[in-house]
Amino acid sequence: MTTYLEILPELLRGAGVTIQLLLVSTLLAFTIAFIAGLGRVSKHFLVRKLTAVYVEVFRGTSLLVQMFWIFFALPLAFGLELSPFWTGVIALGLNYGAYASEIVRSAITAIPKGQTEAAIALNMTRWQRMRLVILPQAFRIMLPGFGNISIELLKGTSLVSLITMADLTYQGLTLRNTNISQTTEIFVALLIIYFIIALPLIFTTRYLERRTARGVATQ
Repeated sequence: MTTYLEILPELLRGAGVTIQLLLVSTLLAFTIAFIAGLGRVSKHFLVRKLTAVYVEVFRGTSLLVQMFWIFFALPLAFGLELSPFWTGVIALGLNYGAYASEIVRSAITAIPKGQTEAAIALNMTRWQRMRLVILPQAFRIMLPGFGNISIELLKGTSLVSLITMADLTYQGLTLRNTNISQTTEIFVALLIIYFIIALPLIFTTRYLERRTARGVATQ
């Protein structure tokens, strides 16, 4: 117990950084997901193709390599140097935004075509159909996927320790390097803290699923 009391302050300091990174990068990822998801179902060919290229590139390459490219290669190629925090936010946002955009696209396409036809019969514009008819129903379908993406993104934040950002994993590795005998306690504490951070994401997703399911007919 004494060992845990010794290492806990440093780990909690890192946990605060991890939570900040999680919140900002999740906001960016979901914003990108809606933009790219709507782009994937756009009636414009060029928009569909450009968003498809973005999604496939970021899904098909390593998150760690994307992070290294932004942190190490971008300053050399374009003279644009970002802090470790913003490097992590952009890499996580772009990578998980690509995955989440497929959730948005599949949820929109899952809405029966009869809904669209009924909205057209009411003289709704394309934007009105999407905003008032399609998206409210599609959002309920997206929630489980968004919950999973949020938890995956939390786990992905540990990679920023490799670009010198003092997050939870970085603090744990630093403590281990200074005292190898505490290795077991440090990694047990890391597992528990990451799980505690993930719990609100799990409970919030379940709550939203129950809330949006109210009034929906089941077969």
